[in-house]
This record gives sequence, C-alpha cells and structure tokens, in this order.
Amino acid sequence: MADEPNNDLHERDTASDKVNKRLIYGRRQGHRLHKKQARLVDETLPRLTPDLAADNVPADWFAKKCDDYVLEIGFGGGEHLAARALANPQSGFIGCEPFLNGVAKLVALVADEGRDNIAIYQNDARTILDALSDAALGAVYLLYPDPWPKKRHHKRRFVSAENLSAIHRVLRPGGMFFLVSDIADYIDWSLIQIGAHGGFAWTAEKADDWRVPPSDWPSTRYEAKALAAGRRPVYLHFTKTARD
Repeated sequence: MADEPNNDLHERDTASDKVNKRLIYGRRQGHRLHKKQARLVDETLPRLTPDLAADNVPADWFAKKCDDYVLEIGFGGGEHLAARALANPQSGFIGCEPFLNGVAKLVALVADEGRDNIAIYQNDARTILDALSDAALGAVYLLYPDPWPKKRHHKRRFVSAENLSAIHRVLRPGGMFFLVSDIADYIDWSLIQIGAHGGFAWTAEKADDWRVPPSDWPSTRYEAKALAAGRRPVYLHFTKTARD
C-alpha cells in the first residue's frame, strides 16, 4: 500500500476473511525473504499482531500501558513509524502494511531493538479501523498511498468517503490526520474528498505549511527517491472536527 508503489494485481484478504470480505490491491510480496527475516516473521510477527477480538482495543495490543495510540496506514519499510515510536515511547504505534517485505524489515527492527510500543498488522488497514473503538487514536498517518493514476482505478484510492468516515470515527476530538503524497493529482483528489466529508480542518496557514515537512518529520527511502526524481511531496495536516 503506502510508501511503496504497487503493481496492478489483487488478491483477497486471507487472515480476516471471516471479518472482512474486501479486496486488497497491490503486491503482497516481492523478493524472497532472507533466512533471518523469514524466521522473525514466523516467530516474532505473531506476537506483534493485534488481536482484533481483544476485550480492550487497542490497549490489549501492547504489553505496556500507553498514553495515546497512533495508526500508520501502509508503512512501507517502517522507517517513519519506527522513528515516531522511538521519539514517543509512551505512545502505542499500530502499523498496517500488506506487503510482506516491508513488514519483515519492521519486524527485524523491533526484534533487534526491543521496541515495546509497536504493533504490526500484515493485512488490510480497513480491518483495523473497523476493530478500533470510537475516539481511540490521537493520530493517523497515511504516507505516499498508491495513487492509482488510471481513472478506472480511482475507486481503489485509499482516500475515499468510506475510509475518511472510518478515520474520523476512530480519531479523538482534535486528533490529527496526516496525508503526504508526491502526486499532484492525488493531492487534488484528497482535498476534494476531505472537504466533502466535512469533519477535518486543514491546519495550513501559508504555503510552506504544506510544502515543507514539519521540523520533526522522519523521512523515508521512498521520500528520498521522490525528491531525487524531482517530485515534490505535499504535507497535509488536518485535525478532527465535528462534521458540518
């Protein structure tokens, strides 16, 4: 999903078929995992995977008590999520990414550094959104979602009326929604969709507020590639408000 462009392939959600019959579009795996990565995916990922049927969601997804919870949708290689989790050890970070190779990178980091505030769901973020209670999160990040540039594929774009309503529901009042993309058409699409929803206030006051990343912004390899290719990311920051 996000932070890593996907091929035009699709397959059904497997782990949550009984909960959710939606389609996931994009690759589920690239190159073969290294031996260590494969072992950690087998042994460590299950321990980090959220129990969607837990009594106290999302608190039960972490071994420690957290002051706040954050969701990153499509974390790619996990660089941004890992940096945020390190800088905010009292917050619980939930990362969703169906692409196995990216998941393996983040699992290896958690195993090597002993992080206790990261949960990883290797499947559809919409299922996590469904499982979360109202006002459960302080922030949601959606970084470099697949733009699906062909018009006939626009219905696959993650920014949609349905998904925005789900994000709005799980954010606490005043909670933050961050959207970053290097595709101008996707930014235009997103601003139209978000404006139509009516429950998010864009915080920008001047052009640099969306042209320049926040001072504490952890960059990613995908972002570096976009900049090197001459594509300028746009950083959109919204807060949850009551719907019009």
